[in-house]
Amino acid sequence: MVLQSVAGTVSRNWLTFAFIGGFITDLLLLNRVDDLLDNLILLTYVVLATVSLLLFYAGVAERLGMTLSRLVQKNAPIVLQYSFGGLLSGMLIFYGRSGDWLASAPFFILILLVIIGNELFEKRSDMLLYHISLYFIGIFSYFVLVLPVILGKMGDGIFIFSGLVALFLVTAVIQLLYKIIPNFMQQSTRRIIITVGGLYFGMTGLYFFNLIPPIPLSLTELDIVQSVYRDNDGNYVITDEEQPWHRRLPFTREELHPTGSTIACFARVYAPTRLTTRIYHRWEYQDEAGDWQEAFRFGYPITGENSGGYRGYTVLDAFDDGIWRCGVENARGQVLGRTTVKIDTSGIGRRPAVTRIE
Repeated sequence: MVLQSVAGTVSRNWLTFAFIGGFITDLLLLNRVDDLLDNLILLTYVVLATVSLLLFYAGVAERLGMTLSRLVQKNAPIVLQYSFGGLLSGMLIFYGRSGDWLASAPFFILILLVIIGNELFEKRSDMLLYHISLYFIGIFSYFVLVLPVILGKMGDGIFIFSGLVALFLVTAVIQLLYKIIPNFMQQSTRRIIITVGGLYFGMTGLYFFNLIPPIPLSLTELDIVQSVYRDNDGNYVITDEEQPWHRRLPFTREELHPTGSTIACFARVYAPTRLTTRIYHRWEYQDEAGDWQEAFRFGYPITGENSGGYRGYTVLDAFDDGIWRCGVENARGQVLGRTTVKIDTSGIGRRPAVTRIE
């Protein structure tokens, strides 16, 4: 039995279009990680990826009869690429909302490298290994995202359990491939074990080094402001300093001229409906060497009962002039997001105060 390459079976342009099609579907339809439609879409990608992967190699091995095998060889790669594109773009969307892009850069770079690899592999043995790697990363990311939503819990134990579930499913698929294309799989056994094992321990390592976003939480609002208090109706009254438009552009820093002895950090964090956890505000200042030094860290529990996100704030009552930032993170230090301001107590350049109610 001789395996054919995907590139030789289907036009590479069609595979690229299918991959991009999965991205477009997600951009149009994905909204909330605990929404039924969103979960059905992600689950559909998982099922399509599993079935099309197995059917494609069954077709290549001509185990489905001549006519059906040719049909599968032609169409299964398109479905496979669509499901891979949808699954990985869904992960980028939800993981991107969940964490600070800079702090989680290694994880996002890994996903992007996998996506770019879609255009690089043509040798049939490399393509098989690439398919298995892509499938594992997608499945691993999927279970890490979805199981905390289903179980209503998050933490080290849930992450490890999610990873083991993904590893079990991928191992089952690999065992089926051994039955479909035994000779070819035996030739690649060592590479498959090293690759899947490396990906499993690599992604687990990213988590324990806090380089994977704190899925399924997402930060929807974060500001350092003059003051925050909660009124009798449960609303948050936020007083901030009006900022010129150019200070709200990316890679710029707002300035704050405190009018009192305290300033505050206000955050709105979205959590799935059933989930209860604890988040922390970490206040830091930049020392003369440019390094960040912690001033204090304070945590409070959040739930997913508020569909608009759980609101909370902390107050800083001791500060000097300079660069300060407030970060929002989970218990193990995975960063949802940070905001940075320049504090100037001289009052020079102070702009009018604005008040909003949330």
